[in-house]
Amino acid sequence: MKSNLILCFLFFSFWLTSYSQVIPIHKISEKVSIDGDLSEWEMSFLGPFVIHNSGAKATQQTFVSFSWDEKNLYIAYRSEDSKIIGSNQGQDSHIYKTDDLVEVFIDPDGDGQNYVEIGVNAFSTNYDLLIECISANCGGWKTSTAFTVIGMETVSKINSEGFSTEIKIPFSSLESIKNGNFIIPKIGTKWKGNAFRIDYGMKTTEYLSLQPYRSSKFGFHQPKEFADFEFVD
Repeated sequence: MKSNLILCFLFFSFWLTSYSQVIPIHKISEKVSIDGDLSEWEMSFLGPFVIHNSGAKATQQTFVSFSWDEKNLYIAYRSEDSKIIGSNQGQDSHIYKTDDLVEVFIDPDGDGQNYVEIGVNAFSTNYDLLIECISANCGGWKTSTAFTVIGMETVSKINSEGFSTEIKIPFSSLESIKNGNFIIPKIGTKWKGNAFRIDYGMKTTEYLSLQPYRSSKFGFHQPKEFADFEFVD
């Protein structure tokens, strides 16, 4: 009994502190081909993702990796999936309601008031949104599908384990964020954000994140609990 209490305490302590992750984004000099094939991806992967509002273990594992160069942010995901749910759909379709997909939220100035949401399913369909908070604690928000990450590339590739996804986000496309105070990152720059996955399983749907949240309110939309994305050499 005593050992079980100790294990529970250690897990709870880890969960309370793990939300304050610093996620490194490593600078690269090599060209990245956005093709969903991760065999040439050199940066290490972070994870596995956990249930977003409890830190509990996910049924299927997800990992993510970040890198950057002078012009772009690159993100790669590895998603285990024994039964992929979804289809190839039109740009900005509401795939987050129906399809297995990965997501990233990015808040370049870290003020929590407006941030970008990007989602990609296993069939390379993507959407991009600008989220604007409309309450003091971001308990409400409005979305703008009119916002477009110009030049963004997204490709997913289905494989024997599930699917892998690559995303390229040009920094120039983020300069149009209204009141975003965006500047091109350099070594030492920190953004706020988090990486997510929605896994529509056969029996249940799991909402997963790289960094778990302490609060169960507002789903993924908790900018006060976003991680630090730090641009490093």
